[in-house]
Amino acid sequence: MILAKSLKVFCTIAVFAMCVVSGALSAPQNDSAPADRPPEASSESATQENDLLGPGDQLSIWVLGLPEISEKPTQISDKGQVDLPVVGVVKASGITLAQFRSELMERAKEYVRTPQVSVTVAESRSRPVTIVGAVNTPGMHQIRGQKTLIEMLSVAGGLRSDAGNVVKITRKSEWGLIPVAGATQDEASGVNIAEVRVHDLLEAKAPNDNIAVKPYDVISVPRADLVYVVGQVQKAGGFPLNERETISALQALSLAGGLAPTAAPSATRILRVVPGVPNRLELPVDLNKLLGGKHVDVPLQGGDILFIPDSTAKNIAKRTVDTAIQVAIGLAIFRR
Repeated sequence: MILAKSLKVFCTIAVFAMCVVSGALSAPQNDSAPADRPPEASSESATQENDLLGPGDQLSIWVLGLPEISEKPTQISDKGQVDLPVVGVVKASGITLAQFRSELMERAKEYVRTPQVSVTVAESRSRPVTIVGAVNTPGMHQIRGQKTLIEMLSVAGGLRSDAGNVVKITRKSEWGLIPVAGATQDEASGVNIAEVRVHDLLEAKAPNDNIAVKPYDVISVPRADLVYVVGQVQKAGGFPLNERETISALQALSLAGGLAPTAAPSATRILRVVPGVPNRLELPVDLNKLLGGKHVDVPLQGGDILFIPDSTAKNIAKRTVDTAIQVAIGLAIFRR
């Protein structure tokens, strides 16, 4: 009888245990993430893995098992370090995000058996690129991930209408020689210098010139050289060459709206600066012959003055040429 009662009690306990297990297995799963789950990595953070960290960058750090380290942004100090609870000071500047995460994981192993670590860049302040010159939004811009030269010009609002045909890049020597034909190294200042032609870059004629931009690069877009047309024309002024190296005399005359009724086109002169010569060189041009197709058009270069005198004057005095030069100088000053 006792044996039968004992067997009955055992069976009851076994059935109860099976019900408990069955209920646990069939219980609905909680879709909410547990509190100790690491934050999800975004597609943007995935692009940061190989970016070098630097002073001023703010990091969001999470370590499983070390609640003292919250996800509140922590800034890298001027010495290139972050001071964290429990693990102490950790080097961050000059290494990649992945390398910093590995170092932090090694530190955390002293306190957690199998640490899980999440690190993302909350705000990047150590990858500035300075863009100056003939762009719509000059200034210092922070780069996130890998950016090309064209992308950075776009970040700066694109080129202005008076942009020249050259983009200059100045880079710290620690990044190595700029991978552009003709790049030079200035050992005295510790920088590398290269030039890229805007037209070839934007027209994809030189795709290799669309180089990757590095932190602390200085991108300079000089304004285009001007050709000045003064004297007896409809609209005297300075006209940028933009992507061109030269324009012809007739092209310049067209930009100036053509000849005025009192012009003396046969007495036109090109006033040109010649290095080492104190006064401008005067080159006579007969616009009548150019307009009639009797003479090959004359190319003008940056800084040239195309001067069309007044036909009512009995002679073209030297002071008239001087006046033309002063007008061109005034146009150049007004441009600034």
